Parts: sequence; structure tokens; C-alpha cells
Amino acid sequence: AGLKDGDEVICPSFTYVASVAAIVSAGGVPVMVDCDPELGLIDTEVVESAITPRTKFIMAVHLYGHPADMDPINKTAKDFGLWVIEDAAEAHGATYKGRPVGSLGDIATFSFY
Repeated sequence: AGLKDGDEVICPSFTYVASVAAIVSAGGVPVMVDCDPELGLIDTEVVESAITPRTKFIMAVHLYGHPADMDPINKTAKDFGLWVIEDAAEAHGATYKGRPVGSLGDIATFSFY
């Protein structure tokens, strides 16, 4: 799998600009979806409705030390044959159900800004 020109990546509408810039720089098209109003994380209930034949990835952004709800994200990805990218740059040390963020999807990114 690799991101090809025009491939879509579902991502939260509330994220750091670098998350979306990486998609665009690689030739992809970010498809922004709503976020949970309490924590600002991707709303897993709307991800499936954003999937099109051009969708290749779902990007979960763990924000302010809070992990995204990975079980439904991974299930949706599996059901539709998509890859899961974790942006864990703002959640070093965070865990989801006892597992460290960055170990829950297919690809993970961290940064030391």
C-alpha cells in the first residue's frame, strides 16, 4: 500500500496543520470529518459515511494526550480494506486499553517539536 495521487485519507477536522500537510505533500486528498465535541478527537460514528472508492487510509490523531477510539477505527478499516495511520505526535506516553498509542494502527508517526 502506498498513497497515490488522488487517494483519499479520512482525518479529523480538528488537528495540527502538519497532519494534513503530510497528506497533501504525498499527493493525497484529506477528507475531513467531524470530531467529538468533548475531546476534539475523530468522531468514529461518521468515519464510515466518508468512505468512497478512492479512500485508502484513515488517520487517527491522538490529541493532547488523549487517544482516539481505536477499536471502531480499526474495525471500519478492516471492513473496508483500509490502512490506519496514527498521528501520535501530541500523545507521547498515552495508552488505549493498556496499549501505547503508536502501536494500534498500521503506521504511526511521532515528533519531538
